[in-house]
Amino acid sequence: MELVNNTDMKIHKIVLTFSIMLAACHTSPDTNQNTVKPKTNVQITEIREGKISDDLVLSATSIYLRRNSVTSSIAAFITKVYVKLGDHVQKGQIMYLMESKERKALGSDISQIDASLNGFGLIEVKAPASGIITTFDKQQTGEYVLEGTQLCTIAENNFLAFQINVPYEYINIVKPGKKCVITLPDLTTHSATITTPLASMNAIAQTQTLLAKPDKSIFLPENLLAKVQISQTKSGQQQVLPRSCILSDELLKQFWVMKMQNDSIAVKVPVTLGSKNTMEIEVISPKFHSGDRILSSGNYGLADTALVNVIK
Repeated sequence: MELVNNTDMKIHKIVLTFSIMLAACHTSPDTNQNTVKPKTNVQITEIREGKISDDLVLSATSIYLRRNSVTSSIAAFITKVYVKLGDHVQKGQIMYLMESKERKALGSDISQIDASLNGFGLIEVKAPASGIITTFDKQQTGEYVLEGTQLCTIAENNFLAFQINVPYEYINIVKPGKKCVITLPDLTTHSATITTPLASMNAIAQTQTLLAKPDKSIFLPENLLAKVQISQTKSGQQQVLPRSCILSDELLKQFWVMKMQNDSIAVKVPVTLGSKNTMEIEVISPKFHSGDRILSSGNYGLADTALVNVIK
């Protein structure tokens, strides 16, 4: 009798276990179906067709490429000085009045001896070229100077240039003949042209020196710091996106955007970049179509085929 009861209990346990497993099989699909995957809130934008302003800005220093040394043609005394350091002078302008030692010895009585000798021994020293006085060696009246003594130096304004130290990676952009814009500390601007580069490079900074010559003659002090702006804007229409749309790996070697495949799924699209500025980036490839929606925010860290929720 006990053997029969034990057998019934075992059968009952087996049936109960089977029922529980069967119930679990029926409830699992319902549980999976009720699981809702989270969506990331994102904002979108569209590709823009146009030009992207991509300007290279470098620092520069004003220098004068040609200087004229003003010297005394005879041994004489400096009687009058009409200029001072930093003055702008024009070619032919009187700068010094010199008096020979013979006239100095005769004094004012020379005109009484012979009226034709009124200007005897007086020499006017004139500016040999237009420019700015950069050195002023002799400025004291009454000083005696020997023949050939340097009185001052004039830097010719026609030979004003700006010295630019260009990193070697930009050599293909900053070429001789390239137009540029020079911005001075007072925010005035002057158009200029890049001229022949110098042969040597800075060994430490790996920069090459080029000269930018203003298109119009201007008077400026030497060693004035300025900014040189060189445009890299391409002609024609380009695909342009905000910088926030572009994603990259840690090494900045691979770039991509997240594009809406439909109303709720965003897919990863590798891109090749071109010119860029602080606000926008040119996308060279692939070619997007009008109306393609690109994620502009909420795109960071999204995997391919991510579920998203577009918000305005």
